[in-house]
Amino acid sequence: MENLIQLVNKIQRACTALGDHGEDGKEGAVPTLWDALPSIAVVGGQSSGKSSVLESIVGKDFLPRGSGIVTRRPLVLQLHKIDEGREYAEFMHLPRKKFTDFAAVRQEISDETDRETGRTKGISSVPIHLSIYSPHVVNLTLVDLPGLTKVAVDGQPDSIVQDIENMVRAFIEKPNCIILAISPANQDLATSDAIKISREVDPKGERTFGVLTKIDLMDKGTDAVDILEGKAYKLNFPWIGVVNRSQADINKNVDMIAARRREQEYFETTPEYRHLASRMGSVHLGKVLSKHLETVIKSRIPGLQSLISKTIMDLEMELNRIGKPIAADTGGKLYTVMEICRSFDQIFKDHLDGIRPGGDKIYQVFDNQFPAALKRLHFDKHLSMDTVRKLITEADGYQPHLIAPEQGYRRLIESCVVSIRGPAEAAVDMVHGILKDLIKTSMSETLASNSLFIFIFCELKQYPTLKVELGAAANESLERMREESKRATLQLVDMECAYLTIDFFRKLPQDAEKGGNPTHSLFDRYSDAYLRRIATTVLSYVNMVCASLRNTIPKSVVYCQGKQLSALLNEDPAVMQRRTSLARRLELYRNAQAEIEAVAWDK
Repeated sequence: MENLIQLVNKIQRACTALGDHGEDGKEGAVPTLWDALPSIAVVGGQSSGKSSVLESIVGKDFLPRGSGIVTRRPLVLQLHKIDEGREYAEFMHLPRKKFTDFAAVRQEISDETDRETGRTKGISSVPIHLSIYSPHVVNLTLVDLPGLTKVAVDGQPDSIVQDIENMVRAFIEKPNCIILAISPANQDLATSDAIKISREVDPKGERTFGVLTKIDLMDKGTDAVDILEGKAYKLNFPWIGVVNRSQADINKNVDMIAARRREQEYFETTPEYRHLASRMGSVHLGKVLSKHLETVIKSRIPGLQSLISKTIMDLEMELNRIGKPIAADTGGKLYTVMEICRSFDQIFKDHLDGIRPGGDKIYQVFDNQFPAALKRLHFDKHLSMDTVRKLITEADGYQPHLIAPEQGYRRLIESCVVSIRGPAEAAVDMVHGILKDLIKTSMSETLASNSLFIFIFCELKQYPTLKVELGAAANESLERMREESKRATLQLVDMECAYLTIDFFRKLPQDAEKGGNPTHSLFDRYSDAYLRRIATTVLSYVNMVCASLRNTIPKSVVYCQGKQLSALLNEDPAVMQRRTSLARRLELYRNAQAEIEAVAWDK
């Protein structure tokens, strides 16, 4: 039977590790296993003695103390009975660290609370998991919830009172939650925060254990016998009274084991409670809760197995419907907005990668058609004597050049390079046309070969015609990318016009015959031989530019129409997030199923 509590402990820890904190109830929420697990939630108002009860059960001082709201996150306290050895504690968020100093445990609870909530004294529903191993405990798991309060303290939002109540109610309203309602005996039970909220969610008291604290602090002449005997407020389970250490005892660090003995002596020696002594005290409380939790877990195991099996099937079905994650590999990624287009994506990618025909046409554009278009520009004919003479003399204006016609060179080079814009735009358009044809081919192959694809499509009423919708989405993105590709490609050409490579001209021979001489007559300066030399130099420079653009323009085209297009048509981030959540939750349920099957319990 003890294995059953350990089983639930393992599953609860796995729930927290995989992000299951009991979020069920929200529209579209991933199924939660946390809410299906039996648990004991400790509920009480501030100053009700809730922390002292927990420390008495454990036999150690380990909970933070102070004024105001101290517990600001649920604390899942898992107690493990060991035969012998030194007591120690472990936190789930610090799996390799053992705490033997319980003052350090107290500090770590405070620090971990602040890590999640900050130092603003806010609250969080994300639990802290603490396991304590000791010979002085019973196997038991308790969830310590923030204490109910009526007013906010300095530094806390005004909504803190309602926020805490909402959190506590969200925990204890689950049908698998056992409620441990802590109430002080020196206050009117009718005003007990724990009883009030427990009655709201469990009006018949079928899953509520009542614990009465501070019995020894009641006014003289009064007692709690009617409550402990179930006459004042009846629950399905007997009330249990406890006597905690006083504040003076806490300040003096009175040993907890000794405090337990004093507690038992109090009930045995006080006339009013002597007949109830055998079922009073924190030791008895721990045993009763442990036994009851084991019984509840055992009764829930068959239903838990059925729930897990059904949920695994549901999660697997939804994951299959959503599909596997799309790998981010190279080779032309064109992914569609919806996961149902995976088949189309793979076929289109096969065309680009050469597995299917068609993608090689893009290479032909870069390797053959674009270079051929550059050759057809015939820069040598453009640099005729008449053209060179005209541009050189116009550039000189009223003042002939002295050594070399720099402005003339710039005009001649610009007039040649600017003509490359035409072939560059044509290359972009040719690649665009090939991609459009591949989209059409890929769609027809997808629709013809994938019956499951068509079945899924029929489920999506917002896509009455798959071919039209898919083609429109892909072509619209291609069109946008073509314009961006043109802008980037023409910018490369314009940059060659805007800035010349100076080193090219520095390496030219600079003797008087080849570079010009200021002593030459104006007539010699515009001779055919001189102008022919200028034309030859310009042609060499333009050919160098063409060689460079033959490499850079294809890169620009592929980047703009390939890589960026895949980003625009990539999978919907919401679908990706949903798949991740489902996969993590499926892992949790499979682990839980394996854990349950590995545990043998008494029939």
